[in-house]
Amino acid sequence: MSPGAAGGRFASTRWTMVNAAGRESDPHAAAALEELCQSYWPPLYSYLRRRGHDAADAQDLTQGFFLRLIERGDIRAADPARGRFRGFLLTALKRYAINEHERATAARRGGPKVRLTLDFDQAERTYALDMREQDTPDRVFDRKWAGIAIDRAIQRVRDECVDARQAAVTERLLPYLTHAGELPSYRDVAGDLGITEGAVKVGVHRLRQRFGAMLRLEIGETVLAPDEIEDEMRELLRAVSG
Repeated sequence: MSPGAAGGRFASTRWTMVNAAGRESDPHAAAALEELCQSYWPPLYSYLRRRGHDAADAQDLTQGFFLRLIERGDIRAADPARGRFRGFLLTALKRYAINEHERATAARRGGPKVRLTLDFDQAERTYALDMREQDTPDRVFDRKWAGIAIDRAIQRVRDECVDARQAAVTERLLPYLTHAGELPSYRDVAGDLGITEGAVKVGVHRLRQRFGAMLRLEIGETVLAPDEIEDEMRELLRAVSG
C-alpha cells in the first residue's frame, strides 16, 4: 500500500487541504499552507538568486510572494491538473517576480511591511555552498527542494527513535543512507557500538527501508494523488544526483 493510502483512498495531506481551499471552506487549509511555505521556501530563494537577483531583492521577493499567497488566497489559482506543490509554487513565483519587476521599484522599496520568520542568512550560505557552474535557476530550485525533502525524511527517521541507545545507533548509521564519500567500514562501526558486523548490516538495511518510507510520506504531503509519489521521487533523486 502506498504511504498515505488507506482503504483505497488517499489520505488528506497538507497539499490536498491547501488545494481544496480554493473551492471549499477548510479550517485547516491556511495552517497547512503556511506550514508548507515555511518548509519549502529556500528553493524559491535560491531560484531567485540564480536568476540574477541580489540577496536583498531575493529576500523581498520571497517574503512578498509568500505573504501574497497566504493573505490574499492566491492558492485559488492552483491548477488541479498540475497537482505537485513544487510545480505550483515555482510557476506562481515566476509570475509574481515578473509582475513585481514591471512595477516601480520605489513602490516596494524596503520589502513587505509584515514579514515571515525566514532564515535568509542560512539560505544565502547554503546557496553559495551548493552552487554549481552549470546550474540553471530551475535546476537549483529542484535540487534544493529535493534536499529539503530528504532532510525532512531523515528527521522523521530520527524522531522515531524512542530511547538514547536506539538514537545513538541510528546517528552512526544515517550517513550510509545519503553520503557519497568514504565511510568507516561496518566492522569499525560495529566495534564502536559494541555490536556485531552483521547487526550493523541489518541495521543499515532496515534504516534504508524506513528512510524510503519516510521520504514517500514527505513527498506525499506535496502531491495530490498517490500515483504521483513515485514519479516525484524519481525526479527529485535525479535532481540531487545530477
